[in-house]
Amino acid sequence: MRFLLFVLLFLSFAYSLGLVLANNTEVGVNLLFSQAPTMNLGLLLILCLILGIIIGILLSLLIFRVLQNKWEISRLQKANANLQEQLNQANVVIDRQANAPTVDEAVYGARSIDIQDNTDTHLNGDGTLSKRKRD
Repeated sequence: MRFLLFVLLFLSFAYSLGLVLANNTEVGVNLLFSQAPTMNLGLLLILCLILGIIIGILLSLLIFRVLQNKWEISRLQKANANLQEQLNQANVVIDRQANAPTVDEAVYGARSIDIQDNTDTHLNGDGTLSKRKRD
C-alpha cells in the first residue's frame, strides 16, 4: 500500500513538473476585485488543480457527514420505535397481572379482605402474644 502511494505521489509530481515546463508562458491573473502579479501558466494550472482537489475533498467530507448523521438519526428512530413497542407490550402484561384474580379470589370467589378471620390475638400475662380461636 505504501509503495502504491509512493508511485501515485511520484506520478503527480512528474505530471506537475511537466505541466510547468510545457506551459512556461507568463500570464496575468485577474481576480475580479484585484490583479495578481503575472505568473507561469503551468504553476497557475497546478495551483488551480490543487485548490479544486482540496475544495472537493472538503465538500465530500461535509456531504458524507450529513449523510452519516441522517443514517444515525433513522437508526435511532427505529430503535426508539422498537423500544416504545416493547414498553407498550410490557404495560399490557403488567395490566393483565394487576387485574388478574388472586389465589384467594380464584379459590373462594371473593376478595381476601372480605374473608373474616375468626382468630383473636391477645396479650398473655407474661407479655407474649397468642392467638386463640373464637367460638
